Amino acid sequence: MTTPHATPAPPTHVEIDGVPAADPELLAALMSGYGHFTAMQVRDGRVKGLGLHLERLDRSTRELFDEELPGDRVRALLARAVTNSGRRDCSARVYVHEGVRLSVVVREPAPDGPGAPQRLMSVGYLRPAPHIKHLGGFGQSYHGEAARRAGYDDALLTSPDGDISEGAVTNIAFWDGSSVVWPSAPCLTGITMALLEPLLGSVRRPVSLADLGGYRAAFVTNSRGIAPVSGIDTVDLTVDEELMKRVYSAYDSVEWDALREARQEP
Repeated sequence: MTTPHATPAPPTHVEIDGVPAADPELLAALMSGYGHFTAMQVRDGRVKGLGLHLERLDRSTRELFDEELPGDRVRALLARAVTNSGRRDCSARVYVHEGVRLSVVVREPAPDGPGAPQRLMSVGYLRPAPHIKHLGGFGQSYHGEAARRAGYDDALLTSPDGDISEGAVTNIAFWDGSSVVWPSAPCLTGITMALLEPLLGSVRRPVSLADLGGYRAAFVTNSRGIAPVSGIDTVDLTVDEELMKRVYSAYDSVEWDALREARQEP
């Protein structure tokens, strides 16, 4: 008895404004919302904390897709995209999608130097799987936009009990007069935070909204830079110039890593 052959499923078909996509499988992966990324500043083909970026990309790829992501592959694709963009200085993002397909986005660089003081609005929201810089950050964007509409610069994410975790797109640290304190609630350890933490003699411990009166200052960090915090909700915080000078100096001391590895002489 002959077994009939199964009819193969038709390939994925995607149209954009009525025009079929050139690579529908890739576009479907990009649109799925399942994946992760890293963001960085590039100056003259160099990145601070490049090894930390590559390590985090590999770690998250193993967790989400059960595959490794060699750092050499990331460096090559990133260096190529930066070169092809025609920019010596830029902001760059590396996205990892289903099937471990990588996309690189290169844009204008963030301004160098200290950021403007930020006033934050607390919201009761914690990111899912906060240790991963994952795609699909609707909650962060929603609360961040709500904060800006309310006259703040961004949102500060907290637990229902008021334990502070992180900013919508930043890490936050507090100054108690003797130590730099990073909240110990689950959050993404950003690359800028990871670079600064050991240089500032930092500690991690719980910080709640109710504790704000016990802190003298605060600052936020992300891939675009570092900025002091001037207030959270109705609590005003001092912009401590000496603290910020120390933080900026620590970050400036971090070496820049070349995207392209130096060629070995024969």
